[in-house]
Amino acid sequence: MLETLFRTHQYLLEHLGEPVHRSLMDEINWRDRLIGIKGSRGVGKTTFLLQYAKENFSPKDRRCLYVNMNNFLFQTYSLVRFAGEFYKAGGQVLLIDQIFKVSSWSHVLHECYEKFPMLKIIFTGSTVMRLKDENPELNGICHSYSLRGFSFREYLNMMAGTDIRPYTLRELENRHERIAKEVCEKCNPLEHFQAYLHHGYYPFFLEKKNFSENLLKTMNMMVEVDILLINQMEQKNLNRIKKLLYLLATGSTGAPNVSQLAAEVQTSRTTIMNYIKFLSDARLVNMIYKKGEGYPKKPARLLMHNTNLMHGLTPGKVNVADMMETFFQNAVSGKYKLNVGDRSCNFILDGKSRFRIQEDVPKRKATDVIYISKDKLQGEGQEIPLWMFGLLY
Repeated sequence: MLETLFRTHQYLLEHLGEPVHRSLMDEINWRDRLIGIKGSRGVGKTTFLLQYAKENFSPKDRRCLYVNMNNFLFQTYSLVRFAGEFYKAGGQVLLIDQIFKVSSWSHVLHECYEKFPMLKIIFTGSTVMRLKDENPELNGICHSYSLRGFSFREYLNMMAGTDIRPYTLRELENRHERIAKEVCEKCNPLEHFQAYLHHGYYPFFLEKKNFSENLLKTMNMMVEVDILLINQMEQKNLNRIKKLLYLLATGSTGAPNVSQLAAEVQTSRTTIMNYIKFLSDARLVNMIYKKGEGYPKKPARLLMHNTNLMHGLTPGKVNVADMMETFFQNAVSGKYKLNVGDRSCNFILDGKSRFRIQEDVPKRKATDVIYISKDKLQGEGQEIPLWMFGLLY
């Protein structure tokens, strides 16, 4: 069994190519023994594991091994037993893809952690999984991280051959003019921005396949596997959740009308709120609340998780204002607390920074608001170009 998996591991590393170096790679404390990488379907978790292996071990180095829990071998062979055999053979790093396919996966990980004290385990899982708050066995031993889709910065580095570093929100607020000048000396970001909004978030646009069909397939898998399978929901819920997703994509981006949605989907208000939470956990939609509020209350705004999903669900009918807001909230929400704003602004970040997003920035500006414009290459003063928020990770 080990020999078969070693051959697969070697083949995958030798044919990996040169993937984009993800910024998360530099944020993880690789000295930890149990590391979880969560991410929505399609963002590149498998490639991330293989890239770690390739950067730290040669393809023939038997101290590291990648295994995918889709392999039918693990239907009759326990992961604990397998990890023990790998450990006895000199294994040091076990990379486990799709851990949620393993029954009682949290207990299995805890058992491996206790039995094999010199073995490092790095595993991937869905964003729907609860690594610690619902699995007390992993508290204190598992260190989890989130892998997101490509940022505009990562996409730009790949497409334009640049080496732009990530910036913080404070850097953008305080010296965006200088940063924009430095970036524009290397490339023209606006030449790549529309393409990113359409297909740059998910790495599979690099594959020689139809992107739209691939995206639709991925969205269906998010609902069928990441929502129904992991949450152990009945198959009869599938069409209801898909219908709800489409209604949310084509409806208002304000507070959802839960009663109307319940009537259209033919279920209860409580079930609709549960479905929306599942869609949010799967990274298909984002729920945005007023300051001090949160789930299970109804969100004040509801947007698609990223702009690629908008183009996939409503091709040719994407509202420009909604797309601007969707890009912004996706770019900032990974590192900053995002809340709905008031009359003077769309969003508030970290409880203090106020942002207004609109195509035409007014001449008279409120002194405490930062204005975000869509088509400008460089901003001035309180006005920052939208594309620059794609540099945050």
